[in-house]
Amino acid sequence: MIWPFNKFRKQIARIEITGAIAGSTRKRVLEALKTIEEKRFPALLLRIDSPGGTVGDSQEIYSALKRLREKTKIVASFGNISASGGVYIGMGAEHIMANPGTITGSIGVILRGNNIERLLEKVGISFKVIKSGPYKDILAFDRELTDQEKDILQQMIDTSYQQFVQTVAEARNLAVETVRSFADGRIFTGQQALELGVIDRLGTEEDARRWAAELAGLDPEKTPVFTIEERKPLLSRLMGKSQITSSLSAGTDWIEFELSTSGQPLWMYRP
Repeated sequence: MIWPFNKFRKQIARIEITGAIAGSTRKRVLEALKTIEEKRFPALLLRIDSPGGTVGDSQEIYSALKRLREKTKIVASFGNISASGGVYIGMGAEHIMANPGTITGSIGVILRGNNIERLLEKVGISFKVIKSGPYKDILAFDRELTDQEKDILQQMIDTSYQQFVQTVAEARNLAVETVRSFADGRIFTGQQALELGVIDRLGTEEDARRWAAELAGLDPEKTPVFTIEERKPLLSRLMGKSQITSSLSAGTDWIEFELSTSGQPLWMYRP
């Protein structure tokens, strides 16, 4: 479908990525990026306020942003926090801006499992397991990891870490060893990120919007922004959400994320 030239060619698209990055985020963002491509927006303002999330979902969003860059100018704006997977996604943008006090970094991988073996022993519960191989129940919650299992998981984490480091090095035109020197899980401010070469400029989201307009050859004073959001059911749009309801929903989302990602490698900042 060919969209009217003037309707979208003179606007800046905006996508906001907030909270933990998981399947629902990936789905929403990929659909939004497809809309931007179809409607031929000349520029995208990508607002990221996320501590990161699942590895695969972050990689898919990053790949989609790289493809879109062939047609659309992309500027990423880091908000209060853009760490780990949030940084990885930002690498898909041509240019990155952050506030001086933005919390970013945390480049690395983490994997956590739950071991409640001692609790189960106290209440007299045990499990009988029949498996096809010695590692089929790796990270089972009712027993400790063996040394061999730790080695297997460490190798997986190391591979994922290398993918992260390589992407940052290529995106920011840095040597791999340079990236490794600060990619040890530490967090740093936007000011420090600028000094390390992880971002390009310091500034607000409004500064990033103006930059995106300039890159696309548009008037930064007059060019409007079109925020692409997930369409909500009519009843939800009419009723809205109270602050209490929104807070409860956010809490529920985090609990769901924690449970659903147990045992998965994550590109995520966990304070």
